[in-house]
Amino acid sequence: MKLRIGNVELENNLVLAPMAGVTDPPFRKICREQGCGLLYTEMVSAKAILYHNRNTKELLQVEPKERPIAVQLFGSDPEIISEMAAKIADGPYDIIDFNMGCPVPKVVNNGEGSALMKDPHLVEQILSALVKKVKKPVTVKFRKGFDENQINGVEIARIAESCGVAAVAVHGRTRQQFYSGQADWDIIGQIKKAVKIPVIGNGDIFTPENARQMLEDTGCDGLMIARGAQGNPWIFGRIQHYLETGEILPGPNKEEICQMILRHARMQVEWKGELLGMKEMRKHIAWYTAGFPHSAKVRRKCNYVESLKGLEELLEQFGNCSEKSAHSHSHSHS
Repeated sequence: MKLRIGNVELENNLVLAPMAGVTDPPFRKICREQGCGLLYTEMVSAKAILYHNRNTKELLQVEPKERPIAVQLFGSDPEIISEMAAKIADGPYDIIDFNMGCPVPKVVNNGEGSALMKDPHLVEQILSALVKKVKKPVTVKFRKGFDENQINGVEIARIAESCGVAAVAVHGRTRQQFYSGQADWDIIGQIKKAVKIPVIGNGDIFTPENARQMLEDTGCDGLMIARGAQGNPWIFGRIQHYLETGEILPGPNKEEICQMILRHARMQVEWKGELLGMKEMRKHIAWYTAGFPHSAKVRRKCNYVESLKGLEELLEQFGNCSEKSAHSHSHSHS
């Protein structure tokens, strides 16, 4: 199913969620190859762009083959956010997204991320300033509400639409829930009924069946996948295939997973250098191997691996990575 956001036409309606420390260029490129229709950068602080923060330059880097891609900004000052969005808008991004979903305490305590949901008036100021300043489509990602006493996702979606926002992504949890409990898809359906702009549903999509279920239950236009893609970039192609044919493809076997780990590690090393790249890979390896027998042992050993060669040797020793196995990756994530 195609999806159109403003003037940006996507090949399909599958979206990789922005995840800090996860959705860097190597992982994004892998997800794109596996069939993801729209990528997001990690979240970038508008203030950090203003103050020329070194690390921020890296977060803003995008390669042509990653497009279409959305750059995600966060902050709480309408002027700084809109000025910085305008400053980077000519960069290699197709969409400018604003973060109102991040639940992390240091962001929330700063009045940013999901804390903004408590202040609809400020939300309106930020979003109208953004839309005025930027020619590219502006989107916004938010949650169901801040906590169970403040479920205002529908109100926020209506504000976004009235400000000229091109699409909204909704995570069916409150800030209070972080990532625990079950995502409430009902709120996504309510928002879909309340606005005319595209609604992208997010929360608890771990299998192709989950994806179809969310589309059916909520009527949403797009699907945003976050934790379901960690260690499982194949999910995009498998969802796509299932939505088109009704057939569930088998998950990758052990050999395919090992090959992907090595390829991902090579890309990571190319991006960050060997030492840092291998360090960054540790969490990915933990996710990739989650369903393996003896995976805890592998993870322990991975924490000491500092080179590609070391990783190759570890994978060899741990599981004859050349040997086919019937391991279906989807089970470890459901």
